[in-house]
Amino acid sequence: MSSQGSASLTRQDLKTLALAALGGALEFYDFILFVYLAEQIGTLFFPASTAPWLRELQTWGVFAAGYFARPLGGVVMGHFGDKSGRKRMFTLSVFLMAAPTLLIGLLPTYAQIGASAPIALLILRIVQGAAVGGEVPGAWTFVAEHVPASRTAFACSTLTSGLTVGILAGSLLAAALNATLTPTQMLDWGWRIPFLIGGAFGFFAVRLRRMLVETPVFEAMRRRRELSHELPFAVALRGHGGAVLACVALTWVLTAAVVVMILMTPKLIQKLDGIAPAVAFLADTIATVGLALGNLGFGLAADRYGTTRVAALGCVLLAGVVYLFYLGVAAAPQYLYPLSFVVGLSVGVVSVIPTLLVRAFPAPVRFTGVAFSYNLAYAVFGGLTPIFIGWALRFDRLAPAHYVAAICVVGIATVLFSARRRAYTPAFA
Repeated sequence: MSSQGSASLTRQDLKTLALAALGGALEFYDFILFVYLAEQIGTLFFPASTAPWLRELQTWGVFAAGYFARPLGGVVMGHFGDKSGRKRMFTLSVFLMAAPTLLIGLLPTYAQIGASAPIALLILRIVQGAAVGGEVPGAWTFVAEHVPASRTAFACSTLTSGLTVGILAGSLLAAALNATLTPTQMLDWGWRIPFLIGGAFGFFAVRLRRMLVETPVFEAMRRRRELSHELPFAVALRGHGGAVLACVALTWVLTAAVVVMILMTPKLIQKLDGIAPAVAFLADTIATVGLALGNLGFGLAADRYGTTRVAALGCVLLAGVVYLFYLGVAAAPQYLYPLSFVVGLSVGVVSVIPTLLVRAFPAPVRFTGVAFSYNLAYAVFGGLTPIFIGWALRFDRLAPAHYVAAICVVGIATVLFSARRRAYTPAFA
């Protein structure tokens, strides 16, 4: 994976990981802010006469537009990442997130410019989605091609942990503002603060990423004239269809774990178990901290014991923990906090998935293959999962646990079958 033969990380490797993780954290902070400020955004960017249910639908529609833009952004940026260089796209993705985030913080509201306000918000949200579509697979590819092959899982898990920290930072800042400012102050100017901070730090991240160097793998391909002369997207679909399907299935595991256990669970336990909103929020914060740590732990384990083995056993562990959590909270809600931390640690298995993805494609189409597979799966399953869970809860209160456990089985089967058929490189062993 890397041109470096040593199994240890050099100072340059550590610098690369640190800057990549920082940029990823800032980018996910920017992307997720919308969730925590959705109430204020809906009030300010749509007519006051709009029915509450319709305003909420419109607000979340703008949010969803960012997800729908991810596959297109991923394919376009993946194309140029495979043709022109990883570093260039890696830096561009941060810029494309920082600029619209800053502009959202400066946007006039509906009361000031009318229907142009939600239209401008939608356009900026689409640009954010395209940026994330290139950022995540690009970052995984970038760090994986910089470090020794035996440290790929730790490199990818470090980046994934950085993304988690970004989500946590956005959540905590929004919570602090809501606790400090009055509702009127939040509507007047408070909601702008997180976006302005995110935009400013995003431009700082752009400057930092310009200090990075191109990956040794891409430089070697360029010297040997091995860059794809065809459209990387076409090559990935035509020659690596099995890898695409496997990566879609593995990303499904990632979305099920993160969307259900981290993003949806705070609302679900309020509804199912009567947990107070403030308690549920703190439990989610604890789970997110556990996830950041779990990412690193699973990455280290995967490098030591093999990605196939750790991914499969991690999925088994996650399937058991989700039942422990939902049954445990219902029977003994006083243990919510430790149970949440255990959930976060177990969801950390998702940090092994990026290693499987980047190793599934050869270097000339790696960025494109990972970007297309990951973003397609996230757009489809990330959007449909909340709808499915909401429907399934009508029949069984353990529906979230059943769903995550079932997708873990899909993940185990995909990892083992792909390893057996040698769909991945020998480094997966």
